[in-house]
Amino acid sequence: MADISTEELERIEREYHSGSDNIKPIQEFSKPEDLYDELIASIRKYHPSTDITLIEKAYHVAFEAHKGQVRKSGEAYIIHPLCVAIILAELELDKETIAAGLLHDVLEDTVMTEEQMREEFGDEVLLLVDGVTKLQHLHLTDNIKNPKDKNADRLEMQAENLRKMFLAMAKDIRVIMIKLADRLHNMRTLKYQSKEAQQRIARETQEIYCPIAQRLGISKIKIELEDLSLKYLEPEAYYDLVEKVALRKNVRDAYVQGLVADVRREIEEAGIKAEISGRAKHFFSIYKKMVNQNKTIDQIYDLFAIRIIVDTVKDCYAALGIMHEKYKPIPGRFKDYIAMPKPNMYQSLHTTLIGPSGQPFEIQIRTFEMHRTAEYGIAAHWKYKEVNNGVTTSTTVTEEEKLSWLRQILEWQRDMSDNKEFMTLLKSDLDLFSDTVFCFTPSGDVKNLPNGSTPIDFAYSIHSAVGNKMVGAKVNGKLVPIDYVIQNGDRIEVITSQNSKGPSRDWLSIVKSTQAKNKINQWFRSELKEENILHGKELINNYAKAKGINFGEINKPEYQGKIIRKYGFHDWNSCLATVGHGGLKESQIVNRMYDEYRKDHPITLTDQEVLAAVGENKQEDMPKHSKSGIVVKGLYDVAVHFSKCCSPVPGDEIVGFVTRGRGVSIHRTDCVNILHLSDMERVRLIEAEWQEGADKEQFGEYHAEIKIFCHDRSGLLVDITKVFTEAEINISGIHSKTSKQGIATIDVAFQTKGKGQITKIVEKIRQIESVMDVERTTG
Repeated sequence: MADISTEELERIEREYHSGSDNIKPIQEFSKPEDLYDELIASIRKYHPSTDITLIEKAYHVAFEAHKGQVRKSGEAYIIHPLCVAIILAELELDKETIAAGLLHDVLEDTVMTEEQMREEFGDEVLLLVDGVTKLQHLHLTDNIKNPKDKNADRLEMQAENLRKMFLAMAKDIRVIMIKLADRLHNMRTLKYQSKEAQQRIARETQEIYCPIAQRLGISKIKIELEDLSLKYLEPEAYYDLVEKVALRKNVRDAYVQGLVADVRREIEEAGIKAEISGRAKHFFSIYKKMVNQNKTIDQIYDLFAIRIIVDTVKDCYAALGIMHEKYKPIPGRFKDYIAMPKPNMYQSLHTTLIGPSGQPFEIQIRTFEMHRTAEYGIAAHWKYKEVNNGVTTSTTVTEEEKLSWLRQILEWQRDMSDNKEFMTLLKSDLDLFSDTVFCFTPSGDVKNLPNGSTPIDFAYSIHSAVGNKMVGAKVNGKLVPIDYVIQNGDRIEVITSQNSKGPSRDWLSIVKSTQAKNKINQWFRSELKEENILHGKELINNYAKAKGINFGEINKPEYQGKIIRKYGFHDWNSCLATVGHGGLKESQIVNRMYDEYRKDHPITLTDQEVLAAVGENKQEDMPKHSKSGIVVKGLYDVAVHFSKCCSPVPGDEIVGFVTRGRGVSIHRTDCVNILHLSDMERVRLIEAEWQEGADKEQFGEYHAEIKIFCHDRSGLLVDITKVFTEAEINISGIHSKTSKQGIATIDVAFQTKGKGQITKIVEKIRQIESVMDVERTTG
């Protein structure tokens, strides 16, 4: 990035985001009065009513309420709600939503009460403001700075927060629109936050808010949130992309304008009235393509798309025919989202053609109404329309279709008692990179399912009763196995039988759709509850026995009650059934009950005797020699073993833990298991240190593990193992996995003499192309 200054890159970035497809950027450090004037001007562009009393009153209340408050940027706090309101006006939302956008921080940050707000603005605005206020403190990802927070309780809280978000959406979808606008302005001003906060907020945005904007069809917000998330999560990749896009800008612009002129001439000659424009694809879209296809930006030609907007569906197909006649289409790249819309109601014809110079380019063809839905998504539903008698109203016909996904989410909430399972299914369903396959019922109805779906997915999409009684399937009139992968255009017929014993557990590994997995799990929970209860009891008893805990002592109603309240079960049997079918780990139940029991029953004398020896000997000098290379203060002639969770090596800061019957276990001081010890267990910690010369050959080698994060590419493992070979280090195990985003995580276990050797290895691995980070395993 030496050729272009940071200021120039930021200017290019702003220019890239200032197109008609995006929410208009707002000048930083503007005066509140100027922003208010801009807000009113935006509202008057689309709203039929000239009465802005509600907005005016909301602005004055917010202005007074936030007087004296400032943001981290140094701006007056009122700037934030004003910017949120302007974003909502850009989405052409109703005045109640914009008023709630202005007031969304008033209940939380000021002295105004709910009752006062109801009197001033009515129930509708209060409902929206209250909904947003309740979502303010939700942190939806586990990327928390303090490792102590990364435990089961934290995950449970995240899942519960997700439930609250979707319940808020159920009450009024506009709550989430305000939250999306709030998040967009916060992302625009994220540079004033600390690096840790930038990473956490950007990851939360990428994992939750971007996919929600996608599923609600609000591409105007989704596009900018994706780019801003990439900017803070992968800053080097982002600015490298900005620079490379800028370097080719003039050539590309000339090429696009030439194509637009050719397309316009062909369409006009055919007598079709149309708006034609060329647009660049946004940075995240290009980055995703580069990662998924393992290509450089120079190898990706379709960095732009030509958009043709016409009056009618008939004109869409006519324009498509003209384009296919003029330019050669690339086979397999045509998609008809008009006949078969995406789940978020997006409709358009997509085709990729070969341009005059042999470069591929994409064309999107849609009507003006489809374009509005694509830009505003479910927000388009709240644009007020004038009817014959002059009364303002809003459309209601398509609302049910657009909210069908939300209704499905709420159905899962009712069906699921396990929060983490709900969160997993939800994140899977929100998956931005998932694709869709379209198929038909015997009567000709279209069903859209995730790519890779099977007849089982299809059966459950019809009704849970059909899936539960399914015994086979026909595709296009021919019998197929139940793991057959459905192709676009397949006609599926499900064969059912009343004698069916229900779904098989193997189906869970076959199905692709979240809906099918949920319904199969629901069947097992209800039909096999007794079996699950027995299995749950067995798992809990076995775990308690393995840990040396007398479960009979802690299995009392008072401790059961605490578990029931914590996890929201109806009764103890429901808890046992959940453990039985794998929805909750038996360790979580036993450890929590044991902790509660210990609060009422302090540690017995037996444990005190174990630790008494430590206290008696603490004044004595440490011995100078030990076979293990470890000297433990206060306990001599005791068995010492190294923990497998954090694999300490000479040079690491260490601590001992007095186990029950297995001597002293040595851990690194940053080991997750040590950090998470309860107060009752911390009394078992004991000082330990490495004997001088512990990294010499006489003590042998020590087991160590590292985790490598990198962009996946061919030859990566060869490059990594070469570093170990050159250092003459023996690798004892290696395991890798790659995410859908192309990020590889490689775990390497090896033998080493000490921390110094590990540091050298890590430094060399960090120099390998595609490697993003390397860290020691901490448990």
